[in-house]
Amino acid sequence: MDTIGLRSIATVLALVTFVGIWVWAWSGRHKKDFDEAARLPLEGDEE
Repeated sequence: MDTIGLRSIATVLALVTFVGIWVWAWSGRHKKDFDEAARLPLEGDEE
């Protein structure tokens, strides 16, 4: 296998990984966790 073949495989693997992370992040199962994480900077400022 030559260099172009290895680069092609690496590109496809990177794309599949990116799409997998994107689907995981946008799935509805994690909405509650992400909403809680988004509010973290605003909590605890009362002193």
